Amino acid sequence: MIPQNPNALLTSGRLLLALYFLLPGLMKFAQFEMHLGLMNRHGVAAPELMLVIAGLANVLGALLLIFNRHVRLVALGFVAYIILVNLMLHDFWNFEGIEARHELQNFIKNLGILAGLLALAGASAKRTLRLSDIHKSDASV
Repeated sequence: MIPQNPNALLTSGRLLLALYFLLPGLMKFAQFEMHLGLMNRHGVAAPELMLVIAGLANVLGALLLIFNRHVRLVALGFVAYIILVNLMLHDFWNFEGIEARHELQNFIKNLGILAGLLALAGASAKRTLRLSDIHKSDASV
C-alpha cells in the first residue's frame, strides 16, 4: 500500500536516495582497488584522492540524508557529484559497442537519480549552515 501522506512519500524517497549513495560509498573502500582500476580506465586525474573524496562524500552525504540533516544542501551537492561522475566515468562517447551502450545506460540512469535529487531539494527546507545546529534535524530548525 502506498502511503497517502506526502511527508511519508518524501521521507521514503529521501531514505532510498540515501541508500543509493551509502552502499556504493562503503563499497568504494571495501573494493578500493577495483574502483581505482575503473577510475584509471576512464583517465580520472589523481584517482586515489578522488576515490577517497567520492567515498567520503557518498557516506557522509547519505548519513546526513538518513538523519534528515541539511537535506537541501546535500541533495544539491549530490547533483553536482552526479554531473561529475557522468562526465568522468560514464563517458559513453569515448567507447564503442556494448561498452558504449553500458556507459550510456548508466549515464541515463544517473539523470533519473539527479531528477529525484532535484525534487528532494525543491521539497526540502532552505536552512542556514551553522555548526551549532548540525546535530538538529531539518524539521527542528
